[in-house]
Amino acid sequence: MLSYTLFDHTADIGVEILGRTKKELFAHAAHALFDIMIQTTFHKNRKSRGGKGRQLIKMVDGADVEDLFINFLRELLYLFNGKRWVVDHCEMIECSNTRLIATLWVEPYNKKKHSMKTEIKAVTYSGLSVKKFKSGWMARLIFDV
Repeated sequence: MLSYTLFDHTADIGVEILGRTKKELFAHAAHALFDIMIQTTFHKNRKSRGGKGRQLIKMVDGADVEDLFINFLRELLYLFNGKRWVVDHCEMIECSNTRLIATLWVEPYNKKKHSMKTEIKAVTYSGLSVKKFKSGWMARLIFDV
């Protein structure tokens, strides 16, 4: 299953993210954020993402599932903009409608390995929706670029 798609939005980037479970939705959102921002050059001997770099445990709270979704992505954006960490892989340990705990594998931004594709300035509530369907979860949001 494709984890995310972009949709047209005036001057910003619209993203639709899918997941079979809520945990998968949030993990795919982390992937989408960094995939949109960063182009990574992998070494030939590195076959898959995850398991490399520093491991962080993050706990994020929100008033509801939509607020939690935005707060989580804002925390990830802060890790990049404030600490210069690139999230390489994300796994959800716990994910309710108001709290999540995630394991993040991060590595320092390195110009030899990473290049900026798109600068994301903010994660916005504009057009936000997080919904559960019979087949899984879907979120739509706008990144301010």
